[in-house]
Amino acid sequence: MADRRRRGRVLLLAVTLTAVACSSDEAAEPAGEAPADSEPVVVPPEIDDDPTPSAGPFADRSTDELFDPTTLHTFEFTVAESDLQFLDSDPTAEEYVPATMTFEGETIEVGLRYKGSIGAFVGCVDGPNLFDPSGAKSCTKLSMKVKINWNDGDDEFFGVRKLQLHSMNLDPSQLRERVGYHLLREMGVAAPRSTHARVVVNGKFVGLFALTENIDGRFTRANFNDGTGNLYKEVWPFTASGTLTDEAVYLDSLRTNEGDEGVNASLIRSFAEELLTSDDPASVVRQYMDVEQLMSQLAVDRTIRHDDGPFHWYCDDGTVARCGNHNFFFYEDPTAGSITMIPWDLDNAFSNILGDGNPVTPIPDGLGDITADCEVFTYGGFGLTQRSASCDPLFAAWASMEDHYLAAVQRLHEGPLRADHLDPLIDT
Repeated sequence: MADRRRRGRVLLLAVTLTAVACSSDEAAEPAGEAPADSEPVVVPPEIDDDPTPSAGPFADRSTDELFDPTTLHTFEFTVAESDLQFLDSDPTAEEYVPATMTFEGETIEVGLRYKGSIGAFVGCVDGPNLFDPSGAKSCTKLSMKVKINWNDGDDEFFGVRKLQLHSMNLDPSQLRERVGYHLLREMGVAAPRSTHARVVVNGKFVGLFALTENIDGRFTRANFNDGTGNLYKEVWPFTASGTLTDEAVYLDSLRTNEGDEGVNASLIRSFAEELLTSDDPASVVRQYMDVEQLMSQLAVDRTIRHDDGPFHWYCDDGTVARCGNHNFFFYEDPTAGSITMIPWDLDNAFSNILGDGNPVTPIPDGLGDITADCEVFTYGGFGLTQRSASCDPLFAAWASMEDHYLAAVQRLHEGPLRADHLDPLIDT
């Protein structure tokens, strides 16, 4: 009976996120061609590990105000027409142009660009290849990144140096990020905050966006006792064949401490090596990871079907060696000697709860399940190839801790997932 009630709550939430759909404003619009003399703006790499207090008209305002779920902020951007044409001619280039941003009557100079991986550009650029997006902008909205410290490296805006405005083009409910990250944070997971914002460009209302917190050095300092450690984006401790990931791969993926003298990935590589050699991998997980937080993250991930996250091992050419996952970060706390996985990119979450509604992302496995004896198999509406996550040594270790996982699922269903808890957030 309890299991049926839990499934009912998840189904009700899925129906809500599907039914509360905003009318689409994604009608195609002509995209101008970039002027012949347009050049990309060269900016420093987006590594943000400087904790120095900064200047700027909103520097003394807090991130709690910025991500307040009861407030609908409006961001007004002014961009030279030639620069806007440059952006629209090739959004996947992700090159910044100079712009101004007006907020609450104050105007500041910023850098502005489009952002996203494959999913963010699906149907929104006019190139011929769905899985290698290219060409000119063809949607009203595209996700944007705003560089606050465009002219002055110390400038901040509500305590941040970058804003991320996600288009939610694949989300008919316009609620997936807001609800998904809320559930994660309510379960004690170190996860970004997300709320809604209005965006205006050159006087024209573009649409409603998800204002989602950037995962960078400011995020780690706000969420960990020692936030000065290494933050890695989308690098898994093991290769698809189960060997240790090379240190060079970690260093290439750094989002903090890049270029620091002596920086290395010894902590996370030691964790992975001990997992491989231990007769009790679960004990290694307990040594390096906060098990309650980890299992809470896995419980939310599977409940909301974040099937485009770490559970989904895509296989590019149908071979095990070419399998890999994405949409996560790992953080090393140097004082605690701990490893934390941070969730990311929930724009496709919830879409497979009421059946496999997304032709690309669905996976058949829960935690610990293995399909096709760890061989590559075909699944989903597009017939893409994948491999079961629990064939990986780290996932296998997590799966061996089933009691902790089931306890986290129960906490989720009896707490943050309750209708009386979620309804106010959805109705705000």
